Amino acid sequence: MAENLLTPALTVFEQMALDEVLTHANAHGPVLRFYHWTDGPAVTFGYSQFYNSVQSQLTPDKGPACRRPTGGGIVFHGADLTFSLIFESELRPSEIYARLHGAIENALAQVQLQSTRQGAVSAAVYAPATNGIASGCFANPVKDDLLVNGKKILGGAIRRFGTQILYQGSLQCENARTHPVFRRAVVQAVQQMLAVQFETKPVAEELLKQARELALSQYQTTAWTEKFL
Repeated sequence: MAENLLTPALTVFEQMALDEVLTHANAHGPVLRFYHWTDGPAVTFGYSQFYNSVQSQLTPDKGPACRRPTGGGIVFHGADLTFSLIFESELRPSEIYARLHGAIENALAQVQLQSTRQGAVSAAVYAPATNGIASGCFANPVKDDLLVNGKKILGGAIRRFGTQILYQGSLQCENARTHPVFRRAVVQAVQQMLAVQFETKPVAEELLKQARELALSQYQTTAWTEKFL
């Protein structure tokens, strides 16, 4: 069964923890989840990024910061539509990225948002840091990111947990978080790519409990935040 899960408002630490919990718990089919954020901005940064290079870009007004379980660069969350997708696949991450972003590109075109996909880029763009400064996800488009007028609007990061794929994405365009047309476009794209129909349902309370415990024991800890200095 493919599920579009509804969740209460969560902190950035709980968001990351819930994605990990859902990935390990998933055994019934694809799971799509749009983040419902607590008030205020937040920051996530890639699993392999060095905290010392990330820290220089963090200020109190940007909100709390959390290391993601996935890769990629720094993402500043404020008005973006943030979502995760968990599903089983043997494809390489680059193939998944291209297929998913291609499907979302087509779905956005149907609501009159014309985007293009970033072509091949230098391998240096994928580095966790450049010249000691942590890479910013939306400042450095990589292959198959979506652009509008040269500005990146969709990026994501992927990690494989056994046979399960966790994709965490951020759509950053005007009204992305507040206008339902963008959620519908993502749902449509994922359904098309995976040939499924999503059933909307609330997340199980037991999974929320596990996520909150994991947020406290791992994602909020200094050991996780400063895992790589």
